[in-house]
Amino acid sequence: MFAISLGGGAELRPLEPWQAEEFLAHMDRGREFIGQYVGLPDITADLPAARRWLQLYADKSAADTGRLYGIRLDGRLVGGVLLRSFDAGTGTCEAGCWLEPAAAGQGLVTRAVRVVIDWAFEVRGMHRVEWLVAPENIPSINVAKRLGMTLEGVQRQNDLYRGVRQDTEVWAVLAPEWRAERAEAAAR
Repeated sequence: MFAISLGGGAELRPLEPWQAEEFLAHMDRGREFIGQYVGLPDITADLPAARRWLQLYADKSAADTGRLYGIRLDGRLVGGVLLRSFDAGTGTCEAGCWLEPAAAGQGLVTRAVRVVIDWAFEVRGMHRVEWLVAPENIPSINVAKRLGMTLEGVQRQNDLYRGVRQDTEVWAVLAPEWRAERAEAAAR
């Protein structure tokens, strides 16, 4: 299995079905915090559900329609990033993330998503990476901004989350924008 260093004792690794017990323990530590804006804690409430969800992403990876990676800090699973959808034919994918509260505020998600976006653009030839976020999820919006994404619009009341309709902001970055920003950062 590969591991990509994110610095400061953090690394990015694949997250697979055989790790369901560890994933569930991680989710239990962050269930309330993570569940503020995303439904992942609701759909991974027990070991069989956690295993099914991890298997879903193993199947997506095998079909080349999604990817899932765990963020580890000092060897402990503390969060993850994913390509929730991945369409190589159209060159569009959607990135997402989650993090337990003890690991928040350290830049882990930004660094991890940067690795995934680099891979999508430079290895897989994707053209567009989207980031969908609830307008109230300021930490996630700040990640989108740090990654150089542009707010393209708001889908009004498109998401029924825990019985309440919520809006979704659509942020995105295009491959030429990403490459220009990376070149500019390297020149500094």
